[in-house]
Amino acid sequence: MTYASRLHALTASGPALCVGIDPHPALMEAWGFSDTPEGLNRWTALVGDLVASSGATVVKPQVALFERCGVDGMKALASLLGSLREAGLLVIGDAKRGDIGSTMEGYADAWLRPGSDFEVDALTLVPYQGLGALEPALERAHDHNKGVFVLAATSNPEARVTQSARRDDGHTVAGGVVHDLHVWASQRGFPPESYGVVVGATVDAGALGVDMAALPGMPVLAPGYGAQGAALSSARDDFAGSRHLLPVAARSVLSAGPEGLVHAIDGALAEVASA
Repeated sequence: MTYASRLHALTASGPALCVGIDPHPALMEAWGFSDTPEGLNRWTALVGDLVASSGATVVKPQVALFERCGVDGMKALASLLGSLREAGLLVIGDAKRGDIGSTMEGYADAWLRPGSDFEVDALTLVPYQGLGALEPALERAHDHNKGVFVLAATSNPEARVTQSARRDDGHTVAGGVVHDLHVWASQRGFPPESYGVVVGATVDAGALGVDMAALPGMPVLAPGYGAQGAALSSARDDFAGSRHLLPVAARSVLSAGPEGLVHAIDGALAEVASA
């Protein structure tokens, strides 16, 4: 199955929980693992096994928290990505890559090329050098039956000035990202399910000029649930009309520890299903 068809199937009956795998140092220590490359490697192996044994179908490792541990951290990430994909989970690499020209091509090869060390099913991208700068990754996603999620609206207060600014065409910057991505994929006849956006669950999307209800077929990756304040039970209402919604829960389930993680994930799945 292609990425687009898998995402379509997973979200056919409603939002599909995305489990964030974020190895924060304090969280690893709470699990009994040291904040060292060795501790990260052991924590990652255990978390990967537990998540794969739960009812989760979509996962999102946070790349920066592996990268901080250097080469050994990235080896742990590569191993995790491979094991989760082999277990049949849909894996989103939360790397937030974005650049121009050959540099963007390099990022696209690293994350979206079949057989690469860091191969994922979908990749998060940052569009603030212009959506056109992301074309190597957008095209590579199509060529290899992968997906992308382009950052549109985030809840951090520093982003508001940029994201709410008006472009010459009248769109806000955030709204323009959504619009431009839709137009780009539509003009090429590419599967719309392959090209999604990141919109924070705690964001006042309307104030930023983002109306996801106008594009119900565009996938939405929505961080902000659980520890950041949004309730998974309200996910469907938060993004009313979106047919391919992935609400993200990370610390709220990981904080349950090794003994409680599977139960916490299954509880989060039930909460999403009740939305």
